[in-house]
Amino acid sequence: MIRVSVDSAPIELAVEVAALEERGAGGVATFTGVVRGDDGITALELEHYPGMTEQALIALAEDATERWSLLGVTMVHRVGVMVPGERIVFVGTAAHHRREALDACAWLIDRLKTDAPFWKRERLGDDARWVEARESDAAAAARWNVD
Repeated sequence: MIRVSVDSAPIELAVEVAALEERGAGGVATFTGVVRGDDGITALELEHYPGMTEQALIALAEDATERWSLLGVTMVHRVGVMVPGERIVFVGTAAHHRREALDACAWLIDRLKTDAPFWKRERLGDDARWVEARESDAAAAARWNVD
């Protein structure tokens, strides 16, 4: 089971986790990203290319499912305007054993940060700035490369 959603609606953690637990897995791993309010950020705006973004997330989920023999993958990403403290992303994986679920979840969030077409703009009071790709995100994704 692969579930991908890109939406402006709030992320309902209990609903998403329960759906993964119903897969009969021995391990369910999750990651929840929250909008930070550091550096004076008052809001975060996310834009995406409808259709293309969902396909990129589905491709990542399919790769993870094959690599770790997952029973379920859920990737929910918000778009639109969010304020500090709001959930921005949820990634969940279900597998027969915890190691597969944990590794797949970590791989998915690392790859999502570099491979999914989202554009972020931080609001700082009356000003705004586009968020550039971070080297630390590329390094996190690169650690999963296999020769």
